[in-house]
Amino acid sequence: MAHQKVLVLDFGGQYNQLIARRVRECGVYCEVKPYTTPLEKLKAMAPIGIIFTGGPNSVYESSSPQVNPEIFSWGVPILGICYGCQLLAHNLGGKVTAAQSDSAREYGKTETFFDTSCKLFRGLPEKGVSWMSHGDYMEKVPDGFSLVAHSDACPNVAICDESRGFYGVQFHPEVNHTENGTAMIRNFLYEVCKAKGDWTMEDYKETSIRQLREKVGDGRVLLALSGGVDSSVAAALMAEAVGNQLTCVFVDHGLMRLNEGDEVEQAFAKWDVNFVRANAEDLFLSKLAGITEPEQKRKIIGEEFIRVFEAEARKIGQVDYLVQGTIYPDVIESGAGDAAVIKSHHNVGGLPDYVDFKEIIEPLRMLFKDEVRQLGRELGLPEYLVMRQPFPGPGLAIRVIGEVRKDKLDMLRLADFIFRDEVAKAHLEGSMNQYFAVLTNLRSVGVMGDGRTYDYAVALRSVTTADFMTADWTRIPYEVLDRVSVRIVNEVPHINRVLYDITSKPPATVEFE
Repeated sequence: MAHQKVLVLDFGGQYNQLIARRVRECGVYCEVKPYTTPLEKLKAMAPIGIIFTGGPNSVYESSSPQVNPEIFSWGVPILGICYGCQLLAHNLGGKVTAAQSDSAREYGKTETFFDTSCKLFRGLPEKGVSWMSHGDYMEKVPDGFSLVAHSDACPNVAICDESRGFYGVQFHPEVNHTENGTAMIRNFLYEVCKAKGDWTMEDYKETSIRQLREKVGDGRVLLALSGGVDSSVAAALMAEAVGNQLTCVFVDHGLMRLNEGDEVEQAFAKWDVNFVRANAEDLFLSKLAGITEPEQKRKIIGEEFIRVFEAEARKIGQVDYLVQGTIYPDVIESGAGDAAVIKSHHNVGGLPDYVDFKEIIEPLRMLFKDEVRQLGRELGLPEYLVMRQPFPGPGLAIRVIGEVRKDKLDMLRLADFIFRDEVAKAHLEGSMNQYFAVLTNLRSVGVMGDGRTYDYAVALRSVTTADFMTADWTRIPYEVLDRVSVRIVNEVPHINRVLYDITSKPPATVEFE
């Protein structure tokens, strides 16, 4: 069954993935496409609606991102957010200018008043807080448009032409700071686009299994099993689809957390899959010797991952497909379309030019992390595996700042275990979406006993997030941080200082490297 689809056209906004996530939360399938996507390709996808994202540019500048003006005569409903709203106005006869006074610029939480006769705000309170982030001003609203929201500083916070299904808001309904923001997006989907709400994990599972069977046929499949959520769900999905045609290879690269290699092997011992554990720690550490640049580490690890898989595939015999647990944020953050390269993984940006397989299958590449977990539950995976802590493809190599050595990895493994152990003892796991330790390249003076030390500093990182596109640092109780710090400096050799990272995403990323 073909799902109804909404397209998000990305104009460089920092919340583009969050918009897509909100649409899917409302039961409607959604994809993000760069604004440069040709109109014919957009039409071929047959969307029921289009959302223009925000962006850092001003629409009246000659270099600003634009769209093919024919999109406005296509007949598909459009919701413009922030820059997207101004793009609507600019293209349809309005006028957008730089705000002439500080009062006309709006940033942060703003009390806003809504016309609830507009479909976008139907059934919602007439007053609420919205999250503003704009320095430009709609001096003239296009003919045919009505003003349907205002604030004390701005008379045209939202506009609409309901006869054509065009809506624009100067604020960001996709962020949690906007009250009833998701309800506004839901109204656009169901009241304006007439969505049916046909996007469910159960249907996605059945559709994916059928498509994977058709694709693979009687071919043999090799899957990279790390034991993390993504690869485990991919393994379960492929097992349902192709059964004993699947071989799961766990590459033990020596970059795992404490005892994790053994735990992965034990967890999959009862599964009806061909399980191979490739012990390649010496190989990976030799390749990483002397390397300090993060992207170079990632590329090396990606290259060696593929080479090890190729070697295992040759032992097994002819293998037609390689499966990877790539998910949607990986695709976007690895430089898809016009997006900046924020990171590259062994399963996206780190692939070597030559891969000895017919094709790479990425069955989860259109799912967000929480959707992957939902799919895992649909497939009957145990909760402890579905809710396993996120772990980067390059493993601890990007949590050891600077050169990766076995002694440094061992220090980090123990410090990370202590952190996770104390979090578990304090029953804080439910309030922390990802937490880990990082071995910095900083060495500092300390005093232990009667002696002077000059040893490493460990940084602790914990974030709370719904989607990993944005994240806030976790307010861990001081007494827990104190226990973690005391244990680490006492139990882990060559660490004499513990730091706690209190930076949110953005401006930081979740990982250090």
